[in-house]
Amino acid sequence: MKVLSVKQNPEYMKRAITYFQSKWASEQSMKVYEDCIAHCITSPNPLPQWYLLMDDDKIIGCAGLITNDFISRMDLYPWVCAVYIEEEYRGNNYSSILLERAKNDAKAGGFSNLYLCTDHIGLYEKYGFEHIGTGYHPWGESSRIYEVAL
Repeated sequence: MKVLSVKQNPEYMKRAITYFQSKWASEQSMKVYEDCIAHCITSPNPLPQWYLLMDDDKIIGCAGLITNDFISRMDLYPWVCAVYIEEEYRGNNYSSILLERAKNDAKAGGFSNLYLCTDHIGLYEKYGFEHIGTGYHPWGESSRIYEVAL
């Protein structure tokens, strides 16, 4: 298994866009993923980052490292987002590979903490994240907010 950064491997951009859209986008948010992933390649900033978890040439998972995950706590950043592992690969701790890459890149970018929002309880705690509160999304839902020190 290896993690590819789309920023560092722009030849994967179209595959990454299609993959993230297939796992996370609604009809209304398709362009959000396309635009953000396409523009990460030329950004001089450390964020955003988009990652693909590869098993040889097959994409088996993904994650992003972004400034805000559509959540009210805009005082907190960066955020790991869109963590996904294909069902047949789950149970092998592969999400830890993506999370470690995001942690390392966030730390290299000068950040001291990393955040995520999720409704999963018990999953991200395994990777050092601690529940710190609740945040609110523009579409009216709320999510649990987690933090890990880098």
